Amino acid sequence: MAEKNGASPGGVIETRWMEVAVGLLIALLGVLAVTDSHRVGAAWADDGPQSGYFPNIIGWILIGCGAWVVFQQLRRWRQDADKVFVTLHDFRPVLTMLLPTIGYVILISFIGIYVSSAIFIAGFMLFQGKYRWFPTLLVSVGVPFVMFVLFEIWFLVPLPKGPLENLLGY
Repeated sequence: MAEKNGASPGGVIETRWMEVAVGLLIALLGVLAVTDSHRVGAAWADDGPQSGYFPNIIGWILIGCGAWVVFQQLRRWRQDADKVFVTLHDFRPVLTMLLPTIGYVILISFIGIYVSSAIFIAGFMLFQGKYRWFPTLLVSVGVPFVMFVLFEIWFLVPLPKGPLENLLGY
């Protein structure tokens, strides 16, 4: 494959691989839906459909659609051999947003949403936005504080908490 947009052949993700990956992901979501719908009951009972009846149907539709996407892509494998989905150079900005967001979601389960949000906001303000320390500190502490007051105190909606909130008695 010739160079595209200044990228070397090793620095691209081809369209065919993305289509196969998306098709498999759709089929996997369908398998998850079918499996869970059978757990709660996916049959037609005497009084009508059980709670998993319609999710079961949707799951089978997803499996069929995902398999169809994979089949179509494998059928025309040679036609899409040189179509570039994204180059590594173009994908780096996506990763600079995606990877910290994944880390944020993982941190929520360990240290709670408020402390995780403060770290997440501060990281983006400092490293992506190039803000100075003082505005970063104000915003990264202020936003979680306002979220805490709004949800925990005013609306009485508990959000995931960590050791700091437990230490404070919440």
